[in-house]
Amino acid sequence: MLAVDIQILLVIILGTSDCQIIPRIEECGLSCSQGFHCKSKPSTGIFNSFCRDAPASLSSTVLKSMKLSTAMKCVQGSQCSLHLSIKGTLNLDENIRGLEICSLSVNTQQSQCVNVRFSRKTSNKLGGRKVHVQFNCFEVNVAQHIYVTMKTIPNYCEVKLSQQYYVEDCRNNDVGKHIPVCFAGKLDYNVDRERKTISVNVSDFLQDRDYYVRLCHKRFTCEDVGSFALIKGKESLKSTSLPYSQLLPCLCIEGWSAIPDARRTQLCPFKNDTKALWDNIVYNPATQTLAWEPACPVHVTVNLCRLTKSNDQCVDLQNSSTTAPEKVKYSRVDTHPRLCMKFTTKQGSWVKCPFARGNFPAWKMRIAARAQQVQVSFMSQTKAKFSVLVCNKAQLSSCDSVGIRHAVSAGDSHPTSVNISGEICGSEVCIQGWRTDVDYSVPLQICDIQCTLSSQSQEDDENSVRIMSLTAIILILVTVMALLGHKILTVFRRKKYEGRSPAQIIRQRNILPVQCVDKAVPLAP
Repeated sequence: MLAVDIQILLVIILGTSDCQIIPRIEECGLSCSQGFHCKSKPSTGIFNSFCRDAPASLSSTVLKSMKLSTAMKCVQGSQCSLHLSIKGTLNLDENIRGLEICSLSVNTQQSQCVNVRFSRKTSNKLGGRKVHVQFNCFEVNVAQHIYVTMKTIPNYCEVKLSQQYYVEDCRNNDVGKHIPVCFAGKLDYNVDRERKTISVNVSDFLQDRDYYVRLCHKRFTCEDVGSFALIKGKESLKSTSLPYSQLLPCLCIEGWSAIPDARRTQLCPFKNDTKALWDNIVYNPATQTLAWEPACPVHVTVNLCRLTKSNDQCVDLQNSSTTAPEKVKYSRVDTHPRLCMKFTTKQGSWVKCPFARGNFPAWKMRIAARAQQVQVSFMSQTKAKFSVLVCNKAQLSSCDSVGIRHAVSAGDSHPTSVNISGEICGSEVCIQGWRTDVDYSVPLQICDIQCTLSSQSQEDDENSVRIMSLTAIILILVTVMALLGHKILTVFRRKKYEGRSPAQIIRQRNILPVQCVDKAVPLAP
């Protein structure tokens, strides 16, 4: 069994060798060793399918060997076909009148058989001598898997040779250049993103042969996307235009000649255009299910994550990571705007936030400082249950609990509050709240709480009051002194003008400006 497996492996390796040259034949037919007369006749293989016991004088090794190879027959140097060449060796015996050679296609289960007959005179006269038989009229296809048997006529039990064979495929240079089904053609393309069309130019295919072009989504097979386009072989312009709906990584251009079993060529130029894959996110409010199904098979890791306030990071939620080539589904999901889906491939990561536009019910958490406590309020558009606690923020993705967890229920857009007592302050101390009535919730954190309730803060407040009071007293004293000075000045002026008539006071007031002008501006001589 091991020897058979090694033989098959060698056949596969040698049969697909790029450098192997296929022997040429001008005509197919049957030939036997010199001096032996033989002839062939097509057979159905039915009448020789049942075996009989061999005579005692007949050796079980009367069939010595069988060798298989591929031959190429060309007409006018261009129209070529492949044929299976079978060479067999046997010892002639008076009990053997000929050979039956059959070829079975493993892929299609189609068979073809031929009977090789020796004349009775030859069998009797040349009994015991070796005879070499060669037959090469079984036409085969490129890359065909064949099972070949050689039996005696009549068919004696346990006197049989069998062998598997793989015909060369289009990777063989000789086959690829001369067999029509290997002329897949060369495809060039140009994308018009505004019109959503792909222009395809075809070259290097069979002359005067029609050619098919299509768009397809490559999965296990390449599934149709739209209709075929036919390029006529007689037309000088070998191009066509194909409409598309979306540029996806699995979108391929496929082309082949309009002949049976023609080799197809594919061009998949959008393998790195994965951006469109992450848009197909669907949320079902009735079941609270968030699902994503890619339009193309893709190896991706999917996570639910919490988008930070700075919108520069999305922190993974615990137990939400999954790797699947097809549909991903999360049940009982919180519809908070900061709950997102993260997609990670070899090309990078993408984050999509399906609730960011606010089209689904959301909730908010706020805090307010009170005497000796912090009041945490929750507001939700729908009925929901929450938990809240004080924690120390060790990392971006974690917050270690340092207090008792408090349960809160809210709904109908009415705020519900819970009071947390104690000194809650510091840059690493946070109030964290999340929904508990769903499986996947965004934990919101309010951090860097001011130390408004500490004793140090109270002493600072008392000092501030004292300073403000002292400042107020000083301002009052300055105001009183200013008013007192103004009053004294007024009294002094009144005493200065006592005993003078009004005319003297007016005259003195009118002379003073003139004297100032004289001092300021000298008069001309």
